[in-house]
Amino acid sequence: MYSVVIHSPHDLRVDQIDQPGAPEPGTITVQIDKGGICGSDLHYYHNGGFGTVKIREPMVLGHEVAGTIIAVGKNVADLAVNDKVAVNPSMPCNQCQYCRANMRNQCTDMRFFGSAMRFPHQQGLFRQQINLPAEQLVKLSPDINMEHAACSEPLAVCLHAVRQAGALSGKKVLVSGCGPIGCLTILAAAHSGAHWITATDLSKAALDVAAKAGANSCIDVARNADDFKTLGMNKGTQDVVFECSGSPQALANAFDAVKPGGTIITVGLGGNGELPLSLAVTKEVRMIGSFRFDAEFAQAAELIDRKVIDVSPIISSVLPFRDAKTAFDLASDRSQSMKVQLDFG
Repeated sequence: MYSVVIHSPHDLRVDQIDQPGAPEPGTITVQIDKGGICGSDLHYYHNGGFGTVKIREPMVLGHEVAGTIIAVGKNVADLAVNDKVAVNPSMPCNQCQYCRANMRNQCTDMRFFGSAMRFPHQQGLFRQQINLPAEQLVKLSPDINMEHAACSEPLAVCLHAVRQAGALSGKKVLVSGCGPIGCLTILAAAHSGAHWITATDLSKAALDVAAKAGANSCIDVARNADDFKTLGMNKGTQDVVFECSGSPQALANAFDAVKPGGTIITVGLGGNGELPLSLAVTKEVRMIGSFRFDAEFAQAAELIDRKVIDVSPIISSVLPFRDAKTAFDLASDRSQSMKVQLDFG
C-alpha cells in the first residue's frame, strides 16, 4: 500500500509501505478515506518541522482522518466491519499527573500521530490502511460525508478553545485570524450561543470563508484598519477574543478590542512578542491559553455526524493522495485554499 511521507523540506513522496497485518485483540484495521492537511503538516513540508521539533527520519504525515473499518480484532465491542469512523490522533499515557488530573491534553508522555516530537517519530495517518486501538475511533452514521468527518480533529481544537472561554450566550466575540482553525472557531462559537461574531484577517479570501461559516461582520485589517479601531471604542467592545493567527501583533491588538473584564483565548501558536501589560492590568483582562483537546474529539465527531455543525465552508479542495505534492502546494496558498484534503480511496 502507499503513504504520504516527508523526507526533508519539500521532499514529499508517495512511498510504498507494508500493509498492516491482522488486527490484534483490542485493535481494528481502518481503510483511510479522507485526510485533511493541517498547518503542522505544512511546517514539516516547508521547514522540516517547527521550533526545536525537526524530522530526523522519514515520517508519514497526517492526523486529520476518517475511514472505514475493514477488520476487527478480538475483544472489541460496538464496532464492526463497514462502520464509518473518525480517528482521534491523540494518545495520552493515562498515567502521568496531568492525565490523572483529567488534563490529558497536557500529558507529559503524549503520543500524537504524524509528530516528530519523539524519536523514533510517531508515524502519521496519511496512508491507505492502518491498525488502530479501538479506543481511538468514534463510530459515525453510515451516510456520513467523509470529507466532513475528517474535520473532527480541527473542530475538536476549536471546541476546546470555546470551552476555555466559558459561557458565550449573548456575548460579542472577535475571532482574529480566519484560517481553518479561525473559521471552525466561528462555527463553534455560534453553536455555543455567541450573539455577534466579528472576524478579522489580512486576507479577503479567508474572510469570505469566515462569512460563510457564520461571522456576522468581517474586517480586512490590511485594507480597513480604521474599522478595526472601532472595536476599541469605550475601552473595548468585545466580551471574548479568540486569537487564532498566532501573530504577536494580532495578540497585542486583541487587548485594544476586548472589554474591561473580558477574556482573550490564545489558540494560534506563533512567535513571542511584547504584550501591552498596562492594558492587561488596567482593563483586568483574563488571558487563557488553549491547547489541543481531549473529550472534545468525540463531541466534534458527533456534532458533525448529526449535522449540528456544518464544516463544509472550510473544505476548499479534495485531491487524490497520489497528487500529494500538488495538494500541499495548494494548501500553502491562502489565496486559493482553506482546508485541502487528500482522498485515499
